[in-house]
Amino acid sequence: MANMQTVFINPERCIGCRQCEFACAVAHSRSKNPALALAEEPVPKSRIHVSPGWAYNTSVPSRCRHCNPAPCEQVCPTGAMARDSSHDLVLVDAHRCIACAMCAMVCPFDAVTFHAQADGMPTRVVATKCDGCIERLENGQEPACVEACKVDALVFGDLNTLIAADRLRVSDAMLAATTSKAPTGEPPASVSGWRVWGESAAHISEEI
Repeated sequence: MANMQTVFINPERCIGCRQCEFACAVAHSRSKNPALALAEEPVPKSRIHVSPGWAYNTSVPSRCRHCNPAPCEQVCPTGAMARDSSHDLVLVDAHRCIACAMCAMVCPFDAVTFHAQADGMPTRVVATKCDGCIERLENGQEPACVEACKVDALVFGDLNTLIAADRLRVSDAMLAATTSKAPTGEPPASVSGWRVWGESAAHISEEI
């Protein structure tokens, strides 16, 4: 578990912009180009999914957690689901996948979908899931969904470090709520930018 690099989700910060979905689809396209990817056949699909949240005007990004042990890997009859030891990611070998859907049946997070793929093979439907952007990781980049997220709903780093930082943020908020003391933590600069934009838009609307 030491130094386990992963994508950590802060669902309360998600604004439902779905930029992570678009960035994911482009990252898994053949061209890696936002304009050209839309014209590819088959059209690249996102491996992260933003769903409506538990309350009005909330949303939650969901992705594969790369469980260990991974139920999808355990039930796959052809070995198409296998763990990459270097990055501890559960990956899909499209050449081995027979689209039996056993992986989707046992996935506790509904992270496996089925889409047409054409990676050097005849186009056919196979299991499709988050691969942790392993190609980007090998090039020293962070996952595409994290890079696209402007409000820190998705962050990447050592799991224990991210959990500790989130614990401090939640503790600060709880202390403020119980003592009527303003939180000491400042919102991310990206969130402040969104707020300024929202205030400007509201002001313009009032003038119109």
